[in-house]
Amino acid sequence: MKQLQRSDLYSLENYAVIRDDFRAEVMQHKKNRFIQLGENLRLLFEDKLTMQYQIQEILRTEKIFDAEGIDEELGVYNPLIPDGQNLKVVMMIEYSDPEKRKEALVKLIGVERKTWLKVEGFDRVYPIADEDLNRETDEKTSSVHFMRFEFSEAMIQALKEGALMNAGVDHPEYQQDVSLNDVVRDSLVNDFD
Repeated sequence: MKQLQRSDLYSLENYAVIRDDFRAEVMQHKKNRFIQLGENLRLLFEDKLTMQYQIQEILRTEKIFDAEGIDEELGVYNPLIPDGQNLKVVMMIEYSDPEKRKEALVKLIGVERKTWLKVEGFDRVYPIADEDLNRETDEKTSSVHFMRFEFSEAMIQALKEGALMNAGVDHPEYQQDVSLNDVVRDSLVNDFD
């Protein structure tokens, strides 16, 4: 998947005109790009469209229109676009009660390294997590983690031919195993083009 260039982005003026329609398109697209792992853990799969939206919103909010500022945002968000061999994921640990969240973040240290994806007929794939910065301490983990799942050519080919995919967590304090529905699986397979 190609990375975003300045030429892929709307000017602030043009974005103001199309923003509502573009946002609706992206929100619909995102509905098919997440996996709920139990009640408290969600995986959000990023791609070129979701990153374009993120950048457009930052440029709009911060009123960035100069080439240097735009290039800086592209440099931050382009690494979250899959490169054809991987899936890029934001993992969210979600507890509505602040006290329960605080307790869970202590118990769930390392959960990002125990989260996996599995293509039917192959071993589990564990992620390379938080490449940009360490998001945990000895006392607790973060509620947000960035992960990259690398796939072999054989796995990618199997997915393109219709192999099923599961996602899960095998952390001592949190275990889940879910099958991806066809809509989500098909959306993610597009990331391998």
